[in-house]
Amino acid sequence: MSTIQFDQLWKEKLLNRFLSYVKIYSTSDAESEATPSTPQQWDIAKYIVEELKTIGLENVSIDDNGYIMGYVPSNLENNDRPTIGFISHYDTSPDFSGENVKPQVWENYDGSDLVLNQTTGFTLSPSKFESLKKYTGQTLITTDGNTLLGADDKAGCAEIVTAAEYLIAHPEIKHGRIAVGFTPDEEIGRGAHKFDVAKFGAEFAYTMDGSEVGELEYENFNAAGAVVKIHGLSVHPGYAFGKMVNAGLLAAEFIQLLPANETPATTKGFDGFYHLMDINADISEAKLQYIIRDHDADKFEARKKFMEEKVAEFNQKHGAGTAEVEIKEQYRNMKQQFEGKMHIIDLAAKAMKEANIEPKIKAIRGGTDGAQLSYMGLPCPNIFAGGMNFHGPYEYVALESMEKAMEVIINIVKA
Repeated sequence: MSTIQFDQLWKEKLLNRFLSYVKIYSTSDAESEATPSTPQQWDIAKYIVEELKTIGLENVSIDDNGYIMGYVPSNLENNDRPTIGFISHYDTSPDFSGENVKPQVWENYDGSDLVLNQTTGFTLSPSKFESLKKYTGQTLITTDGNTLLGADDKAGCAEIVTAAEYLIAHPEIKHGRIAVGFTPDEEIGRGAHKFDVAKFGAEFAYTMDGSEVGELEYENFNAAGAVVKIHGLSVHPGYAFGKMVNAGLLAAEFIQLLPANETPATTKGFDGFYHLMDINADISEAKLQYIIRDHDADKFEARKKFMEEKVAEFNQKHGAGTAEVEIKEQYRNMKQQFEGKMHIIDLAAKAMKEANIEPKIKAIRGGTDGAQLSYMGLPCPNIFAGGMNFHGPYEYVALESMEKAMEVIINIVKA
């Protein structure tokens, strides 16, 4: 089976581009109403725009909300092929620090423990993350133990940009028009909210935002965010008898009302969950931020209703207005949007097989911009980008995985 062999020049381009991206602080913020939600996201957005222009893409643009688009023109004499798009997000998760990222490169990984930080002793070990063993002999990029890495989804960004550069430099690879797009705020569920599908001009697209090599996903969670606010009454502790209402203690009580066996750590496969993301509490006020997830639409609606019922029960016990909840839907399962359009999935699967990759078609226990875009008229399944252990200091990616993602992009467009 014929596969593309990238020479050292292109491997270095991909690696150096990725390292440049992850060093740029671009964490998003669910509390902000702006788009992008944080000012630092503009830094990487402007950086990517200049790169796209430099490598020769056409009609490169960035709008007032930080959405980037550019195009690799067709090099066919008679172009009857549809425009195909590739999309990734440049923000990183607020779940862990993404500021002052110091990536480390480990060539020819030997399969043993990696001490990422000599000062703290922070270690990435195959005894804790067995998947590491798969990458023996490869080049790993890790954190220094103090931040996340940002492979979610700067690996996808680097793969798309480098694949576009490769195609421009290799006109012997025939292809139709290719659209590339980069979005802010995916990590807070708003990455596609202001994406201009008509302007993008693709018949279909792929997000490069999955994890392990071979992942190909066209169904995902239905998702909502829930904010529970609990109101207390602060009184001097020496005179608090019969008067104080401690919102922090009430918050702890409310948490226990949700099923302990329906969290991310206790569910798998198609199981849904309630996930407590953040707590901010003092005596007067408490704020609990949850995400609600389920693949099944009816069960998803039931979960949202259950959350509202628990707030109502809480108020019956502690008094009207003690707690309130606001639930905002984020995205829906995109599976139904591919009825009659499975050729889009088949094309990606064929491209993987041509790269000597066995496709792993499965449901996402999460979501991507593609979930929302599919409902906006742009069918958009998700392809692996190679990163592992997202959203924390144990995050890593293998350079070889990123090369395979690049190869899949190229195989798709030349098909």
